[in-house]
Amino acid sequence: MENSIRERRKELGLSQEELAKRCGVSRQTVNAIENNKYDPTLSLAFALAKELQTTVDTLFLPER
Repeated sequence: MENSIRERRKELGLSQEELAKRCGVSRQTVNAIENNKYDPTLSLAFALAKELQTTVDTLFLPER
């Protein structure tokens, strides 16, 4: 699954650490998700979307 978390996070001026704190996970988790090494749980996906002021559908796309 591909995602646009890094791009959206940077648009909002957030660090990985800040986003991680807001979502209750480690910075390493955010890094792994951004690098497509880890698929988040549904609840974490919704938390990320909320903090990044977007929708889950916008953040995550099936691999092409």
